Amino acid sequence: YVDYALDVPMYFVYRDGVYHDVAGRSFRDFMARKIEAVKQFEPTMADWADHLTTIFPEVRLKKFLEMRGADGGLWRRLCALPALWVGIYYDQVALDAAWDLVKDWTDEDRWALRHAVPKLALRTPIRGRSVRDYAHEMLEISQSGLRRRAQTDSVGGTEEGFLQPLQQIVRDGRTRAEELLSKYHGEWNRDLSRLYAEFSY
Repeated sequence: YVDYALDVPMYFVYRDGVYHDVAGRSFRDFMARKIEAVKQFEPTMADWADHLTTIFPEVRLKKFLEMRGADGGLWRRLCALPALWVGIYYDQVALDAAWDLVKDWTDEDRWALRHAVPKLALRTPIRGRSVRDYAHEMLEISQSGLRRRAQTDSVGGTEEGFLQPLQQIVRDGRTRAEELLSKYHGEWNRDLSRLYAEFSY
């Protein structure tokens, strides 16, 4: 990850209230003092932290793991993905079960999924099953992990309830993107301003 981040092109170096443009140059070059415009600056951990905020992989390593796969969802769904990850990552039984689901996948399998899912959504085939099948199983694993965590709010509600929007998507077999495309080609009559009118909060 560090090697990857060192070679991702930078945007800027910030010093004394000024953003110095270093677009296209790597942090590795900055550390080696190969960028003429900022050669006078000693690279710092603050520079590294700034740089890490400008790279956008699916998972971003900071002082924590930032799962970036589905930014900017609907208000009522904002807690769904964090709950999914909490149920898996904070429970060893769930983590092991999730790993068992995918441990035999190859790099080629993962790349194929990355390219097919935006087109085929939950219908995407992988190893004789659909992404929908895997999603259903993953939600069950996460729900079990949340149940074992047994965290409740002030009225006794559990974290499991946050999974409901994802469970509904898997039950219906229809993603948010598919819903939006249907509206765009249907009732919105290809008017994107309707997106903002309906979904801004």
